[in-house]
This record gives sequence, structure tokens and C-alpha cells, in this order.
Amino acid sequence: MDEKRYRVTGMTCGHCVAGVMEQVSGVPGVEEVRVDLLGGTVLVRGRALDDTAVRTAVVEAGYTVAEPLPV
Repeated sequence: MDEKRYRVTGMTCGHCVAGVMEQVSGVPGVEEVRVDLLGGTVLVRGRALDDTAVRTAVVEAGYTVAEPLPV
């Protein structure tokens, strides 16, 4: 299973968390999404994760995302 962590900026509340989780969960191969609101990170686990698709999903949710962080 692949695991990637992303720095996401602009999230301020539970609604933000829910929006990111919904968008990223819809990416093919994603099996688990964990959002750390205070830390400003999103952890994604799954099989054959497409980094570009995950980052696009975060942007489509309305937030800024950086390159994956070391896990």
C-alpha cells in the first residue's frame, strides 16, 4: 500500500476537512484519507496512488497543496 502526506493550506474548520476528504476519497486507488486540520496535512493511503490526481482533488476542493512530504 502506498502512503503520501501533503501540506494543505487554507483549511480552517470541520467543513474544510469534510470537503477535502470527499474530493480525495473519490480519486481512484485511494483507500483512506486522514486530514489533520491543526497540522495542515492530508495523509492518503491506497494502491497505485496518482500524485497528480490527489493534488488536483485538493485544489478542486478549494485549497492549496504542496508536493508530498516525507512520510
